[in-house]
Amino acid sequence: MFKELKEKYDKWGEKHPSIKEWVETFVFVLVMVILIRYFICEIRWIPSGSMKPTLIEGDRIVVERITHFYKKPQRGDILVFYPPFVKLNKTPLGILARRTGIGCNDVAFIKRVVGLPGEKIEIKKLKNGKSVVLINDKPLKEDYILSDEDYIPCSETMYCGPMIVPEGKYFMMGDNRGNSEDSRFWGFLPEYRVVGRAVFVFWPFTRVKTILTR
Repeated sequence: MFKELKEKYDKWGEKHPSIKEWVETFVFVLVMVILIRYFICEIRWIPSGSMKPTLIEGDRIVVERITHFYKKPQRGDILVFYPPFVKLNKTPLGILARRTGIGCNDVAFIKRVVGLPGEKIEIKKLKNGKSVVLINDKPLKEDYILSDEDYIPCSETMYCGPMIVPEGKYFMMGDNRGNSEDSRFWGFLPEYRVVGRAVFVFWPFTRVKTILTR
């Protein structure tokens, strides 16, 4: 069957050489875009202030995907991902859109890995008004956050712990703890929903920097 289709395509191509060249160029570019985005990296922009001061509105970033294939996310990594409450379009067109970035309507978030699988995590407000993240009952040093005084107050409906991070999942938080819709609201992030790791701000020019944590 494949041989017959190829013969028909070749005959059609002989009659329409310019169109055939255009089609083959388009397919080649599409395949290369998919391979680069899936295996190497992609470009994203920051739409909100939930990651201040590390990332601000309008930052253009490079998200690498290479380490995702051989290394687990580590604490401090800044990840782009699809949160659990986002229903992914699993149709062929939906998957193609995510792979190419063309016409993709699936909402992606960017947050920092705070809790790792198997760890006990708790978000606690201290008597001095500051808040702290406890990992296995020990305060987590976080010099990257905007403020340890401006936290969204925990409520009974939020995931503030104490709790154990399940295997294969992560607890994600924005660096702007007073304005971030993160794991405190929707729970743990399954690893399969991770897109990649943010590594570099390339625009605007005055903000160019690496954002690797290790």
